[in-house]
Amino acid sequence: MFTDPSARTPLLLVAGLREPQVAEAAEAARRRDPAGTALVHADLRSVAEGVVRRQVRHGDHHDNQVLELAHGCVSCTVREDLLPLLRRLAAAPDVHRIVVQLDPSLEPEAISWALRHVQVDGRALLSDVEVEAVLTTVDLGTWLPDSTGDEELAERGLGGSADDERTVAQVAVGQAEFADAIVLAGTAEDRWQQVRTEAVLARLTPSAPLARLDDLDVSDLLERVPDGSRRGEVDGPHGRLLRGQPSLDTDAGVSAVLFEERRPFHPKRLHEAIDLLLEGVVRTRGRFWVASQPDDALYLESAGGGLGIAHAGPWLATVDDWQGLPDDRRLRAELIWDDYYGDRMNELVVLSCDADPHLIVHVLREAVLTDDELAAGEHAWAQYPDPFADWRDERCAESELRENR
Repeated sequence: MFTDPSARTPLLLVAGLREPQVAEAAEAARRRDPAGTALVHADLRSVAEGVVRRQVRHGDHHDNQVLELAHGCVSCTVREDLLPLLRRLAAAPDVHRIVVQLDPSLEPEAISWALRHVQVDGRALLSDVEVEAVLTTVDLGTWLPDSTGDEELAERGLGGSADDERTVAQVAVGQAEFADAIVLAGTAEDRWQQVRTEAVLARLTPSAPLARLDDLDVSDLLERVPDGSRRGEVDGPHGRLLRGQPSLDTDAGVSAVLFEERRPFHPKRLHEAIDLLLEGVVRTRGRFWVASQPDDALYLESAGGGLGIAHAGPWLATVDDWQGLPDDRRLRAELIWDDYYGDRMNELVVLSCDADPHLIVHVLREAVLTDDELAAGEHAWAQYPDPFADWRDERCAESELRENR
């Protein structure tokens, strides 16, 4: 249980791939109340060598430190330094708000998860701070190409650790998708690129208001964040897929489609179809089941050419005792319950900008079991070659702070 929000210190997370733009937006947030705002920034460019350069600015006080960590990773930095620092700042009587300028390699979802779940001195940070909002800067000239590419962070010098295999697209899309408000920066190559970028953002984070960095009024922008916005809330693998109710109409070649199907996928045909979700697609998210693993929910998340698949726990149709399960999980299962399938269902949201949405739906539909395959039953399904077996023991990262999506 967390403290009454009125007794907690507001915390603003500022994210984005372009560090100068993120720094400018964070400084604009600090200027709302320079004397009462603490601005925190941890430079993670050398974290793999166990070195983090951390800056704290509060009023006239500037504190620059070089931290040496026993383990050079982002998780250690967050657990051992950032979270304890936020607790100390929240307790300071002259700190009325905290702004955290995130390193370009960081996704605000991972930080928000840590605020809620990582214990510091026996309790989570959300007992001391409340997430006022997440602001993400989007460079109009580079964000759309970044969000559809397959370049790895390390290739751009942004890797969070030696084993960080995330792509630039996964970080760019994750930062924007989790935002409560978007700050547009830079200049698009042409009007068409700007229109398409804004059409993607309108479907990726539909409730987030937009503002320009060159005339940013942070107070006005935050006032336009609607009630019910995420504000650091992390969805699990069985959470909402269409948060904010994005338009499913096509605009400037950008479209979002929701694929729903009760029948399981044939594992081999689905594996062959996945390539279609990595070309001209900004984001695919959702849960699914394959016939060879009828008890297991799987979760798929892609951004550009980067793909992740993880185990999302058992379907509740296989669970006898629902006591102790989250209320929203039980309610959702009850709402979609089918006498034959239980709560098993394929649900994928695909956001594309250079792909044919009708072809995507057609190929996914072709990958589910046919009438004859369905009638053959689970004994026959268990014999199917299963490219997804490698993910059987993976777990969606609700139980640990994630570096890699």
